[in-house]
Amino acid sequence: MSISIVVHKNKKELAFRVANEFLQKAVDAANHQRNFYVSLSGGSTPKALFKQLADAPFAGAIPWANVHLFWGDERCVPPDHPESNFGMTKAMLLDHIDIPAQNVHRIHGEMPPALEAKRYAAHLGNVLPVNAHRKPVFDWIFLGMGNDGHTASLFPGTDFWRIRNKICMVAEHPLTGQKRISLTLPVINAAREVTFLVTGSAKAEILAEIIGKTGRYRKYPAAKVQPLSGKITWQIDADAAAQLSGD
Repeated sequence: MSISIVVHKNKKELAFRVANEFLQKAVDAANHQRNFYVSLSGGSTPKALFKQLADAPFAGAIPWANVHLFWGDERCVPPDHPESNFGMTKAMLLDHIDIPAQNVHRIHGEMPPALEAKRYAAHLGNVLPVNAHRKPVFDWIFLGMGNDGHTASLFPGTDFWRIRNKICMVAEHPLTGQKRISLTLPVINAAREVTFLVTGSAKAEILAEIIGKTGRYRKYPAAKVQPLSGKITWQIDADAAAQLSGD
């Protein structure tokens, strides 16, 4: 698998560069009369990206009619709850761009978790192309990484990696017990491209272990993201990169 690591001076530069890449990919899809299927992440770094996409020149230049937005995970809360990933995206991005309502495919965190996991899985299967294993295929999945090495709502110490046949799963935060709905690892790995957005010195040690395959890297869910396409990119800032080897 080919891993690309792109280090930026700070979060602002990272957001601008990734927004520019988003623009280029969306325009290319539109020029080829294709929809552009993107799964978004929550967190502070994606928040900076969404703010950039909502600003000039990106908001007006991106062909939003061809862009379909999904979410990799969601807390089981209403969409107007302060912890809702969708709510954050709506405030930072959706309210500021001209995207058709039918192109926004949110996880209904206010619904009973098991029922919503089934509904969202069926929805993804109906909207997205599927691979030979009947898994929906995103053009691009954005992921964050927690200070414990989790990504989406795949947490260390849980058996998420055993789930092979499901598209979505109900996860539980190991400390708070909060329920969440998440894409499963096989769906994440079915994507044409996966990009991690990671900033801050608190992530530096775990990031170095994952990329260098040292220490406890096998225990971190983020290390298990290995797209079948082989295309994975770590977009990180200088603080997160502080412990990476220069070799």
